[in-house]
Amino acid sequence: MALANEHYLKLKAGYLFPEIARRVNTFAQAHPEARIIRLGIGDVTRPLVPAVVEAFHRAVDEMARAETFRGYGPEQGYDFLIEAIRERAYAPLGVDLRPSEIFVSDGSKCDTSNILDIFGLDNRVAICDPVYPVYNDTNVMAGRTGPADERGYYQGIVYLPCTAENGFIPELPDEPVDLIYLCYPNNPTGTVATRDQLARWVEYALEHDAVILFDAAYEAFITEPGIPHSIYEVPGAERCAIEFRSFSKTAGFTGVRCALTVVPEALTARTPSGERVSLNKLWNRRQSTKFNGVSYPVQRAAAAVYSDEGWEQVRREIAYYMENARIIREGLAAAGITCYGGVNAPYIWLKTPGGMSSWDFFDRLLEECHVVGTPGSGFGPSGEGYFRLSAFGDRANVEAAVDRIRSRWGR
Repeated sequence: MALANEHYLKLKAGYLFPEIARRVNTFAQAHPEARIIRLGIGDVTRPLVPAVVEAFHRAVDEMARAETFRGYGPEQGYDFLIEAIRERAYAPLGVDLRPSEIFVSDGSKCDTSNILDIFGLDNRVAICDPVYPVYNDTNVMAGRTGPADERGYYQGIVYLPCTAENGFIPELPDEPVDLIYLCYPNNPTGTVATRDQLARWVEYALEHDAVILFDAAYEAFITEPGIPHSIYEVPGAERCAIEFRSFSKTAGFTGVRCALTVVPEALTARTPSGERVSLNKLWNRRQSTKFNGVSYPVQRAAAAVYSDEGWEQVRREIAYYMENARIIREGLAAAGITCYGGVNAPYIWLKTPGGMSSWDFFDRLLEECHVVGTPGSGFGPSGEGYFRLSAFGDRANVEAAVDRIRSRWGR
């Protein structure tokens, strides 16, 4: 008799974004005349930049000729992309990585869940609240938790509240933990951590023999000087942290799929018998066994992001989205709505007007303004009473959405 993975049944509800899509589709069918503006899911809307498209085309043409055709590539990524990442993404930060420490993949969403393969189920996990739902749900699916309580907190996970009162930077755990998820610039709050704040976490991890799983998917959107783009800018992080990065938002690769994970060779963990083992070697083994690598044309396109021409073009697209963020942030603030983020990240985290619940505001915003956002409670209990808007939209739509919201909820 085949048995299902009963841990999936612990999940309280459907994944956040499909539920949003369901509600929007229901409304759209009932109101076909409504011009709905979607600022919910963090999907890009701008096309790939010319340098990336040209590299993509050239690589596809290579695949059409026998003398340049390529079959299976290295599971870890082609050398040309790994070198571009080392030299153009990390070296300018003063971070010196070995090629063997960089693993190219098809998405950081996949990597932040797949990384759990190399860690035992007995590890105690800490995640921020609110948080990108993948961190929480994949630990539930893996069997690392008990059931959820009435608030939505799962037994076995240590939740670290991120609120306006603590500047959306969690306090260090007051109980021992082994794996710590951190995401900065943060999704969903759009806030950032300073070097000193990250240093506290590195110190904690080194002292408690813990591992930080650091999601830096939005680092390219940082605009203020002095904010770390990588946790490896903090001394000692190479001995306690794994970093995830993505081309999805940086270069518009949400439909192309390419990302990277850094697992330093200095990073180790213990076996139950006390032996220290290399997490770099375990991840390499995992990828070699379960993953066949990212396609050659996609990796050529990704490498073009780091060319002089490509990076200039990509920076212009990032600036476009960050101007959208400014328009949303300043427009809503002028209407008397309390907003966070939107300066170093493409997300604006707003306090729902009038003390409304997150889902009530979602429904009201959809029904009265025909604007879609993301309920804060979908990111965790501490997100209740908040709402996320994404800057990944067309400029005219962003301006129209802000005008609609200000007309309805402005002072």
